[in-house]
Amino acid sequence: MKKEISDKIGTRHQRKLKKFSDGFKEKFNFFFKVRKSGLIDFCGEKIEVEFNVNGHCGRECFRMFEDGQFSKGKNKIETRHPNIVKMVIQGKKGWGLWVNEWSEGISEGSFTKHEILNEFEILNIKIPESFKDDFENRVWKKRIEYFNRS
Repeated sequence: MKKEISDKIGTRHQRKLKKFSDGFKEKFNFFFKVRKSGLIDFCGEKIEVEFNVNGHCGRECFRMFEDGQFSKGKNKIETRHPNIVKMVIQGKKGWGLWVNEWSEGISEGSFTKHEILNEFEILNIKIPESFKDDFENRVWKKRIEYFNRS
């Protein structure tokens, strides 16, 4: 009886993956915008996303990606919105890579934090607070590492 219901409506975890908070939507849109604008166009690896008319929607597929269901090639990523999902995943992976690079450049004095943040303002992209905090923390961490090396 319980298995039949679970098969019909999905498990609690599967149902939760279909609900999107405002914070999730904000981050999803941010990753999409930074990739679409060209601000972040390199993420360090090739992302393969395949079209499947019966697949999950873009947000649900990205949520599954964040949940680890596609890690290390376990499953191939299939969705009804392959271009959107690919761009969002590239935006997410690229953000992690570029924040590290920008932080290192700022700590070495190659450019300023204002120059980086100004690029986002020019493109009218609002950085979520948690990402701003992460960026700020990485800048300070890299500065400390840079001064300890000297």
